[in-house]
Amino acid sequence: MAGEKVVETTGLLGWVDRRFPLTTLWKAHLSEYYAPKNFNFWYFFGSLALLVLVIQIVTGIFMVMHYKPDAALAFTSVEYIMREVPYGWIIRYMHSTGASMFFVVVYLHMLRGLFYGSYRKPRELVWIFGVAIFLCLMAEAFFGYLLPWGQMSFWGAQVIVNLFSAIPYVGPDLSIWIRGDFVVSDATLNRFFAFHVIAIPLVLIGLVVAHLIALHEVGSNNPDGVEIKEKKDANGRPLDGIPFHPYYSVHDLMGVVGFLMVFAAIMFFAPTMGGYFLEANNFLPADAFKTPPHIAPVWYFTPFYSMLRATTDEFTWVLVALALIFAVGLLFSKNLKGIWKIIFPVILVLLAVALRVYDAKFWGVVIMGGTVVILGFLPWLDQSPVKSIRYRPGWHKLVYAVFLIDFVILGIIGTKAPSPVLNIISQVGTLIYLAFFLFMPIWSRLGTFKKVPDRVTFHPH
Repeated sequence: MAGEKVVETTGLLGWVDRRFPLTTLWKAHLSEYYAPKNFNFWYFFGSLALLVLVIQIVTGIFMVMHYKPDAALAFTSVEYIMREVPYGWIIRYMHSTGASMFFVVVYLHMLRGLFYGSYRKPRELVWIFGVAIFLCLMAEAFFGYLLPWGQMSFWGAQVIVNLFSAIPYVGPDLSIWIRGDFVVSDATLNRFFAFHVIAIPLVLIGLVVAHLIALHEVGSNNPDGVEIKEKKDANGRPLDGIPFHPYYSVHDLMGVVGFLMVFAAIMFFAPTMGGYFLEANNFLPADAFKTPPHIAPVWYFTPFYSMLRATTDEFTWVLVALALIFAVGLLFSKNLKGIWKIIFPVILVLLAVALRVYDAKFWGVVIMGGTVVILGFLPWLDQSPVKSIRYRPGWHKLVYAVFLIDFVILGIIGTKAPSPVLNIISQVGTLIYLAFFLFMPIWSRLGTFKKVPDRVTFHPH
């Protein structure tokens, strides 16, 4: 930085620095990486996600030492880990608890980004990498779910892979290719094991590194949504920034201690969490001739599973009506001009036609996948003049509250056996979820916004 004297390292550290930029990396990403001084508890969850990733990799390595990716031996090898391997039960419960806790901290991390507009310019790429990480986590969890070779693992994989057969033209062949057989079998277990242990973790680690590099390039957001890089002192340091180390490294350490206390309490006293982390049916070996009475995914997939089940043939008529209403609305909209006034309505009309041409099961798969992918478009859907929820109209907070409650209700419904009443509730919930994002370009601009301060607001405590 300007005005600073560069001190050359000596000794062993100097020898390393002349061959590898260790000190440079330490300064760039820790001791001289300036973060806003008004971080709150919502900023624990990024570092906690990194901690859980390390826990999952380390425990996964130890489990692979004893696990057998063979349909005849997989279930008994997990039992062997639990009963015979010294401290194997701790390793297994750390891994199973870590899988659910990973999604807990990632959901909270994404929620913070939603509240404070962390996806807005100049952090669009940071957010896109984050959404890609979330998709990878879902794939990693799905592939790993089959490996215990229990009843719910087997039948859950059977149901999810069969969904791909709903894709027109290529679906049946695609589902066979994914399974490696006509049914979930030893071939499926082997390829899922390869994806879970090698392929997805490599991609995941690469995306995490890219996420952090992109974040440190543009700087961290803060609860006020103020860019601290715009106000600097004579030495080029942000006036409202403090070095990440030691201030936030200690700050995050406090979060880690609290998190590990909760993690240990679950692992030692309630590792199954009443069947939400580990289902009772998964303690029974897989049986291709005995279908469980109710097949449902793990809790972190259930909101999206609810939306899949909600997409019935009758529900597609509702979607057709909404697409046509939206198309007419765009024709009379003053915000769209030129050729876009024709293109967007035509696309919606074609979508309405396609909704009736293709099977409802296919559109269920599209909605289930689309409700995750749409998160990646948030930087362009949100047209609010301010980033942070602190300076938005009060009714915006109500919109966020309705969205969160809707997401939780969809998650709860996804764990229940289907019924006509629950199906109607999940259909309404799906419409609310889609409306939150699809109408965001409109509602995010409405209302009276508070003035954003020039500097971050900070109250020491």
